[in-house]
Amino acid sequence: MSYVSRRYLMGAGLGALGLALTTPAMAAKKRAKAPAPKPQKVSDFVTVDGIHFKLRGETYRYVGANIWYGAYLGSAASFGDRTRLVKELDDLKALGVSNLRVLGSSELSPLINSLDPAFSNKPGDYNADLLTGLDFLLAEMAKRDMKAVLYLTNFWEWSGGMVTYQYWTNGGNYINMGDPAHPWPEFADFSSQFYASGAAKQAYYDYIRMLLGRTNSISGVAYKDETSIMAWQLSNEPRPGGSEAVIKKNVDNYYGWIKDSAALIRSLAPNHLVSLGHEGLMGANGQEDIVIHAHEHIDYLTAHIWPQNWSWVDKDDLSGSFDAGAKKVQAYIDAHIAIAKKINKPLVFEEFGFPRDNIAYEAGTPTTYKDRFYGLIYKAVEDAIEHNTPVAGSNFWAWGGAGRALHKGTYHMLRGETAYVGDPPHEPQGWYSVFNTDTSTQALIKTHASHLKSLKTTS
Repeated sequence: MSYVSRRYLMGAGLGALGLALTTPAMAAKKRAKAPAPKPQKVSDFVTVDGIHFKLRGETYRYVGANIWYGAYLGSAASFGDRTRLVKELDDLKALGVSNLRVLGSSELSPLINSLDPAFSNKPGDYNADLLTGLDFLLAEMAKRDMKAVLYLTNFWEWSGGMVTYQYWTNGGNYINMGDPAHPWPEFADFSSQFYASGAAKQAYYDYIRMLLGRTNSISGVAYKDETSIMAWQLSNEPRPGGSEAVIKKNVDNYYGWIKDSAALIRSLAPNHLVSLGHEGLMGANGQEDIVIHAHEHIDYLTAHIWPQNWSWVDKDDLSGSFDAGAKKVQAYIDAHIAIAKKINKPLVFEEFGFPRDNIAYEAGTPTTYKDRFYGLIYKAVEDAIEHNTPVAGSNFWAWGGAGRALHKGTYHMLRGETAYVGDPPHEPQGWYSVFNTDTSTQALIKTHASHLKSLKTTS
C-alpha cells in the first residue's frame, strides 16, 4: 500500500447552503493561493570546510546512531509502524542524538538472511510503500532538526546488495555468505565483481537517479533540496575484494565505481555530501593507500570498529580480553585520525558496537563491557575534538529502542518479520542493539552529547 493523502468529502447538504456554487475560475484562484513548499536555505545543509563540517556557519559535530530500519517503520503498510518510529525519534532526540545513519536502498534477493520487502523488487520496479516510508522518516527528522546519512546499497547480503544486483543481471548466479561450499573470502570476492559489471552498475545508477530525483510525498520537498539529508553514502562497507589476488585485480574498477558514483550523486544533489560508507583499514586488508585513494572523490572519511567481529576480544572472556582489545581499538582510532589529517577531510566513526555480557541478547541483561567500550569511543572522540583533529562525531550501532527479538533461542529475525531491532536479519537480535531499557548505555550517550556541546578546541 502506498501513501495516499486522506480527503474528506462533504455531504450533499452543503449545496443547500450555497457552498457548491464555486465556479471553476474561483476554484483555480483558491488553488493558486495554496502555499508552495518552503524554500530551503543553503546554510541549512551540512558542508565541508577542510577537516570540519559546517552547519549554519558553525562547526558541526554530532552524536549519532544507526537505525537501518527507519524507512521500514515509516511505511504506512503492514510492515511499518509510524507510531513507534515517532517515539524512537523522540527518545533519540532526548538523548542528544542528532544524526541517523539509515538504509536507503534494499534489493529483493534469494540470498539467505536478506530483507523482504525491499526498496527494489527488480531493476526499475520500486516499492512505493518503502519509498513513502523514507519520506515519512525524513519529514519527521526535519521536525526534530536531525540529519540523515543514507546508504544506497550494501556489500553484504542482509539487504540484498551488490550480489543481488549481479544476480539480477548475470543470469541468476549468486553465492550465500557463510555457505560451506564457498568459504571466506569467496563471498567478498564475488560481491566485489559488481564494480566491473556494467549491467549491475546501471541498475544501481538507475535507482540513484530515481531516489535523488524524488519529491517527498509528505513534505513536498524535493530530495535534492532536503536539508535533513546530510549525505548520500555509496554503499554500506564497500570493499575492493576479499582475497589479495582479487583486490589487486579489481581495485581500479573499485576506484572507478567510486568516482563515477560520486559524480552522479553530485550532479543530482549538489547540496548534499558524498560518503563512501567504508570501514577503513579493515575494509582494505590493512592497506592505507587503498583507503586514501578510495576517498579522493569523497567528502569525508569514515571508520567502523568491531572488536568482537575482528577477534580483538574473546566473547567468552570479555573481562580477560577487554584491555588488550581496547588497545587495538585506540590504535585503530589513531590510525584513522592520521589518515584524515593526510587527506585533510573530516572523520566520523560511523559504526561501532560491542556485545552484552555473557553472550546475552535480551533487553535487561548486563552491559558492563559494552558500556566500557562506548566510554572508550566517546572519550577518544572528545579528546580528538579538543585537540582540533578531523574527528567530527560518531554513530553507534545500533538503536534497538522498543524492538525485541521474537525467537528466543535463535534470536534471528525471519524473512518478512517486522520486529525490527538494531541487528539486521543476518545477526542475532540484541547482539549490538541499544534497547530503550538500557539505562546505563543511554546515560553514556546523553552525557557524551552534553559534553560535545561544551567542548572547546585547541590547536
